[in-house]
Amino acid sequence: MHESSEQRVKVSERIPSAKAKELFYDIRRKQEIAKNDLLTASGLTTSTLTRVLDELVSIGVISESGLGTSTGGRRPILYQVRADYGYAFGLDISRFESRLILLDLAGQIIESVEWQMGAETTPDQLLGQVVSQANIWIAGHQIPFAKIIGMGIGAVGPLDRATGIIEETEWFPAPGWQNVEIVRLLEEQLNIPILLDNGANTAIIAEAWANRAKDFRHMLYVHGGTGLRLSMMSDSKPIYGAADMEGSFGQMIIQADGIPYRTTKGNYGSLDSYASVYAIEREVNSRLRTGRSSQLQQMLQPGERAKFSHIMQALKLLDPMVTEVVTQAATYFGIGLANLLNILYPEKVVLGGPLMTDSNLFFYTATQTAIRKTYHYPKYQVVFSKGSYGEEAIAVGAALLMLNQLT
Repeated sequence: MHESSEQRVKVSERIPSAKAKELFYDIRRKQEIAKNDLLTASGLTTSTLTRVLDELVSIGVISESGLGTSTGGRRPILYQVRADYGYAFGLDISRFESRLILLDLAGQIIESVEWQMGAETTPDQLLGQVVSQANIWIAGHQIPFAKIIGMGIGAVGPLDRATGIIEETEWFPAPGWQNVEIVRLLEEQLNIPILLDNGANTAIIAEAWANRAKDFRHMLYVHGGTGLRLSMMSDSKPIYGAADMEGSFGQMIIQADGIPYRTTKGNYGSLDSYASVYAIEREVNSRLRTGRSSQLQQMLQPGERAKFSHIMQALKLLDPMVTEVVTQAATYFGIGLANLLNILYPEKVVLGGPLMTDSNLFFYTATQTAIRKTYHYPKYQVVFSKGSYGEEAIAVGAALLMLNQLT
């Protein structure tokens, strides 16, 4: 990408008027919408609505898509988003794996690629892959530079959204993942607008988009992986605290005099120490050392520690010891989840990450535990889901984070 920063159009200025932004927001939330429905929803006069729609058509963000069903008069004109108006990249930076996707304006995934995060995956190495892949996709799909709206990043925190810096992250397999000026580095190489948020926030943006027809106003998203990551949405907007709160759920105290946290920064008896990938690996390896019988002993070399992938393989074989450990971890997770439900009362809770996607046992044990311990049950009903995008949720939400800047 060779165009200068002066040639870039600010995302927020692509749709210039406030009325046009509001109308585009309404159209974008539907696959197709009739002019009569827009007239009712917007409260605009017919002449104003026609003028603003013409403005959006001339910009190229929407198009007329045909005629709807008549309710007595003339058949109404239908409008839809022009998917090829623009494209956004979504980058998920996580500890196990990272992912880049390309999304069009209609929210359809055009391309997706995943990288395993190994001991060699430093920031420079990953960003080199990201830049190379982005340029390959742009060339392959012959996308003009003007149609690249930007890139959103959903990353492991803590991070500073305003400065675009990934701060004191932990447990990456490669060195160098502290105080990474990720936004500056990618903007310099790609010369497109970049936005940074934590991965849990971008995932909940993706899930809200997938559920936009149901209009859930209050949602929770919890990512169960190496650590536990949380985001919240109220009135259909992500909630941001005074500090990056992605890791706050993992620091919920379950037993005040319980297991020490894995570093000096965390709480004794925190949920993360009982219900994360780290906690399951620690407990399984402890039991193996004490001589507990398990099919894992046939999978491992002498002295080798069981990793999460081994544990999930043994779980599929219904290994009793592994099943016991995973069930225990899921029960603790469910207790922590019930604490959240009893405070926040969301309408929907989406559970993502390796703990959920790799194990039905964990998901169902955790959710049933949470339901049993939720105050006002069964009067209060909550919908649990593994989500609509699976492991692509963080990356899809990151791209949507950028596309949402249009309105």
